[in-house]
Amino acid sequence: MEDRHSVSSPRRILSLSKQRRATVSFPDPDDKSSGFGVAGEHGPKPAEVYGFVGSISTVVATVIFLVWAYVPEHWLHSIGIFYYPNRQWALAVPAYAMVTVVLALGFYIGLNFMATPSPTSLNTMFDEYSREPMSFEPSIGDEQPIEPMADIGIDRINDLMFSDVK
Repeated sequence: MEDRHSVSSPRRILSLSKQRRATVSFPDPDDKSSGFGVAGEHGPKPAEVYGFVGSISTVVATVIFLVWAYVPEHWLHSIGIFYYPNRQWALAVPAYAMVTVVLALGFYIGLNFMATPSPTSLNTMFDEYSREPMSFEPSIGDEQPIEPMADIGIDRINDLMFSDVK
């Protein structure tokens, strides 16, 4: 027999709220106390696993790097570690990484400047999707149909924005 407090449908929620008088209980979707989730949800999602493994491996790699960079050599030899990279790489690798990031950002900004047309180019105002206004003669009658869609010309925009309205 089902538990009185388990709710599985909206109709059931309403019937429970009428029995309890002004108390409505909504099921917690994250509550897995019964041991059975919604059909199809078995185990963690791959994104959760990748995130967990990534965060743990980042912490472990940071600790190994800091131990290698700051612990004296005789301590490493005393625990049995004899082969490790030269200590100069403790400074060189982060410096190379920072320079690489700065150069990549500069290269990206430069490519964007090269791909942008000059301000005097007509390509900044017109492209393959531009539509020239067509001559439109509405039919005679009471109804005014909607004009065909077109771009507003730059001369009309300048007149609307910069002409004296006085």
